[in-house]
Amino acid sequence: MLPNKKQHLGQKTNLHPRNKHRERYNFKQLMENCPELAAFVKPNKYNDLSVDFSNPKAVKILNKALLKHFYSIKNWDIPDGYLTPPIPGRADYIHYVADLLADSNNGKIPKGSKLSCLDIGVGANCIYPIIGNREYGWSFVGSDTDATSLASANKIIDSNSSLKGKIELRLQSSSENIFEGVIQKGEKFDIVICNPPFHASLAEAQSGTMRKLKNLNKRKESKLSLNFGGQSNELCCEGGLRGFVKNMILQSKEFSTSCLWFTTLVSKESYLKSIFKWLEIVAAVEVKTIPMGQGNKRGRIVAWTFLKKEQWYFDK
Repeated sequence: MLPNKKQHLGQKTNLHPRNKHRERYNFKQLMENCPELAAFVKPNKYNDLSVDFSNPKAVKILNKALLKHFYSIKNWDIPDGYLTPPIPGRADYIHYVADLLADSNNGKIPKGSKLSCLDIGVGANCIYPIIGNREYGWSFVGSDTDATSLASANKIIDSNSSLKGKIELRLQSSSENIFEGVIQKGEKFDIVICNPPFHASLAEAQSGTMRKLKNLNKRKESKLSLNFGGQSNELCCEGGLRGFVKNMILQSKEFSTSCLWFTTLVSKESYLKSIFKWLEIVAAVEVKTIPMGQGNKRGRIVAWTFLKKEQWYFDK
């Protein structure tokens, strides 16, 4: 063993117990399933096989390999410059909301296409609907304000027979609205998921990327690149995450009977006080905070419902 060999834990125990990515990446196996990944794999300073996580192309091809190996998605790609999500964290969100739904269903996770999920901001990558459908068989509606993102997501769906007919995409034509124009009259969803834009400006997003690069032991680079990519509408919105979640909560009141659980990711614990205040203003009947561990970060899901327990439903 090399003297500087890092001692690794066998599992990423901070991830959900059902998360398929708790084990360290088996790059040899991933390269067998996705040969194009080999161009980006090399030993790191601990003599382990890895990829350069500051390289957007490497991260994108790694995602392609993970989706092919773990979820049988044979064809996946996104336009250059669009957000390449870290798949283990995205899978965690799906598994935790599955537990939330189980709590509302006598402890049993509802599975199958009759369980309907609305993904606000589905993105070009279509990650949440892919994982939710492949893990639990749920049907999805994904909304986005960006037509290019929807075209990319549609291409992914059309090129994978396992996804056809199970994911519907809708354009949100108004940047001011979250649910209006997406949820149709009389339509009901069991759960809404949302990974909102984190930043209030592109400069703030770039500052966050510089911190990531520093954490990846990278020296100052002459040209800034977002290691997971991302268009401005994917990364930023007026008021940042706090502003987006405020609007989401206020607007959810108008659709109080259209969904059993509304949920969103919240990156910073310091945001919770104001979020709980807004939920009190709209008179949410029940609010839950679900802690999550994603890599070196701690996050959480905030969930709320306007329905009393006797009104809870599942389309079976």
